[in-house]
Amino acid sequence: MKLIRASIFIVIAFLSIGLGAQNDPEAGKWLDQASTTMSGYKTISMDFDYVLDNQAEDVSQELTGSLMLKGEKYVVNLFGSTQIFDGSKTYTIIPENEEVNISDADVDPENTFTPSKFYTFYKSGYTYAMDELKNEDGKKIQFVRLTPIDSDSEVASILVGIEVSTKHIYQVIEIGNNETRTTLTSRNMRTDENIGDGAFTFDEKKYTDMNYLINR
Repeated sequence: MKLIRASIFIVIAFLSIGLGAQNDPEAGKWLDQASTTMSGYKTISMDFDYVLDNQAEDVSQELTGSLMLKGEKYVVNLFGSTQIFDGSKTYTIIPENEEVNISDADVDPENTFTPSKFYTFYKSGYTYAMDELKNEDGKKIQFVRLTPIDSDSEVASILVGIEVSTKHIYQVIEIGNNETRTTLTSRNMRTDENIGDGAFTFDEKKYTDMNYLINR
């Protein structure tokens, strides 16, 4: 679950919008444009930076990872592990433990991360408003702030940084109620490359031959 939450973008709990929720139309426009742009690509590949920081607890962690998407399929590399979703099953490969955890998407569909969920998560469970316009790495990035409607959420807010010129999602910052800030920043995005379905296929024999424990 840790790997899913920290993939290029954060896995969100999907909640119903309350009747009293108020949203900024301009912020919604930015989110809609980014959603349309990102979901319009046949494939997306990128590297990303993962930074976790909690100054109050003196905890800091910086990692790099990679992500490859094709439709609802994806491969994420982070924390020294690999997670593959082939459209029906999730395979989490953990070399440190010499094990693979396999789960079916239809066992708990609401908690199964898929790219399409990421592109539309803001439409349910959040209010949103315009935030700062910043210059990052020579790019103009417009931030939109999302606030969970659920008062019991562990997340205080999520900042979605959208590149002005391309409408690509450049950065996502999750701010927890415990003051933990988790930042995911996209690097070297490539779109519409020719990626075969084999890139999202789990080779079970390879890992059984390596004496990995297969957990289903």
